[in-house]
Amino acid sequence: MSNTFVGTGNLGATPVLKHVQVNGEDRAVCELRVFIDEYGRDAQGELQQTGGFWLSGSIWDRRAEAAAKLLRKGARVRVEGRLRQEIWEDKAAETQSEFRLAVDDVFLTLSRIESVQFKVKAGPEVDASA
Repeated sequence: MSNTFVGTGNLGATPVLKHVQVNGEDRAVCELRVFIDEYGRDAQGELQQTGGFWLSGSIWDRRAEAAAKLLRKGARVRVEGRLRQEIWEDKAAETQSEFRLAVDDVFLTLSRIESVQFKVKAGPEVDASA
């Protein structure tokens, strides 16, 4: 049995890149927070969003640095990884838990292409008669 999660949603904040020491080695880690969409069918059979949930995750090393450069709040992404449960005690000695995603891959989707602006650089003139 495999622990694999795949979800699509929007980033709730611009990812934060940090550098941490792990076993004496400096490693990059990027923290993500994604609102994962949930869809269902209505009475007419049309697909529509029925809700969703927030999921936090971490991506490491070179992928972390790339994610921090490319991703911004509101970006539509597909995340893939492994779910893990973190358990801790808060200040009131109450046990708290949260599921987090150990991110293996992040894919930037262009499903909202209308919000992306492309600029074409003018290139050198080419003489087509030659």
